[in-house]
Amino acid sequence: MTALEFNYAIFKTSKSLKPFAVKLTKDSEDANDLLQDTLMKAFLNRDKYTTGTNLKAWLYTIMKNTFITNYQRMIRKNTFIDTTDNLHYINTYESSTDNLAYSTFAMDDINRAVDTLDEAYRTPFMMHFRGFKYHEIAQKLNIPIGTVKNRIHIARKELKDRLPAYAY
Repeated sequence: MTALEFNYAIFKTSKSLKPFAVKLTKDSEDANDLLQDTLMKAFLNRDKYTTGTNLKAWLYTIMKNTFITNYQRMIRKNTFIDTTDNLHYINTYESSTDNLAYSTFAMDDINRAVDTLDEAYRTPFMMHFRGFKYHEIAQKLNIPIGTVKNRIHIARKELKDRLPAYAY
């Protein structure tokens, strides 16, 4: 097979390789890169192709092996091995946990703000916070459901105004 015939055969077959590349990489841009790498390897290794064999299968094999090699390279690149004597890198911030002091301070601030709410707003708000449904709160407090919704809304608004440091 001449170089021109080989190039033409690969050009015709390359259109069917794109869906396989997308299936492997799950990304269109990465699939284009994989397809380009595959075709480059096919052109560079044209002498290894045996005329009369299945060109499509040969290209699929090159693509699959290229994908596996690239994947393994990526995994090796992202694997970190700490070679220090005292494992300094392993014991850095990313592997440590917070002592949760900040969340304790935040909960104290929130509880103080809730305690300052008027009883008419605090009770339905806390019941809703504990998981009661609007109709259950209305039934328990013997008030209309619209009033329950309004009081919870007002309680949330007041808490938001009283806790500006925690606003997002």
